[in-house]
Amino acid sequence: MRALPVLQPARSARPLAAPSTPPRAVRLSLTDRCDLACIYCRPHKHDGYLERRLSTDEWRVLVHGLVGAGVRRVRITGGEPLLFPGVVDFVAAIADLGLEDLAITTNATRLERLAAPLRAAGLHRINVSLDTLDSQRFFRITRGGNLAQVLRGIDAAVAAGFDPIKLNTVVVRGENDDEVEAIARFAWERGLVPRFLEVMPIGDGQTLSDRMVPFSEIRARLEHLLEPVDPAREADRGPARYVARRGHAHQRVGFITGTTDTFCRGCDRLRVASDGTLRPCLATNDGVSPTLALARRDADLVTDAVHAAWEMKPDGEVWKGCTEETAREVSIRQIGG
Repeated sequence: MRALPVLQPARSARPLAAPSTPPRAVRLSLTDRCDLACIYCRPHKHDGYLERRLSTDEWRVLVHGLVGAGVRRVRITGGEPLLFPGVVDFVAAIADLGLEDLAITTNATRLERLAAPLRAAGLHRINVSLDTLDSQRFFRITRGGNLAQVLRGIDAAVAAGFDPIKLNTVVVRGENDDEVEAIARFAWERGLVPRFLEVMPIGDGQTLSDRMVPFSEIRARLEHLLEPVDPAREADRGPARYVARRGHAHQRVGFITGTTDTFCRGCDRLRVASDGTLRPCLATNDGVSPTLALARRDADLVTDAVHAAWEMKPDGEVWKGCTEETAREVSIRQIGG
């Protein structure tokens, strides 16, 4: 393997997993730019952006290298990925690479116009961040967002034929925790899958640690609506665990417990920050930069960088993910959540 720039010393204090299998999933932070500033993600709208971000052509080379390393599931994130000027062309460029899954997570502010083109380009699935159904609360939580604009985006995604569409709600005590049932019913009525996330102490999320609502409490608010069974994960679909709605087997609710019950064990996911850095874990800034590979447009060298980054994967048996001290230094907006 050729020498590659590593963003942490080779002898890390973190316990390493030495994975025997390659990464199967990747989250691409296509841009660190965002038109919102949600309270659990950013301190304000003027917290600065990276000076260097990848071009569409560089992203294409990088994805070819990821596929060469074994990746088969790609989720495009941000920042807000629909702010990336060439997002539809990028989706079209990687849709024919034999991926098992190609999805995007968006705040939906631009989804009304882009849902149909993204579907035509080959995008499989969409997740939408939606933390409240109250327009004033939405404005406050997002620091200026327009709820009606987001709801139109969701309607456009439904009309474009995306299925499933998942709604991601970060539950914050004293902010939106009284809306859990209303959001679940809103989603079910539209054929969507509601998912509720614990606040994770990553980056600015640490300022809300005392307002974190645990999974047990979120589920208790929905208990009368759900089947009395333990939540279960979908195969190859990330850390969320699901429970069916009582009497409606086709309707589900998901829970993501990054704080009270970390999901590091068995993680097969790599992340790519918006500057191209390959990161093996959400909760650290460790990584490998593929700058040379991208400058040469060398997908094979990207594959080498992926292998090098994967060797830095923390051991999920002892590593506690987002609760580790290193998580406080991570920017969700740059690494893609």
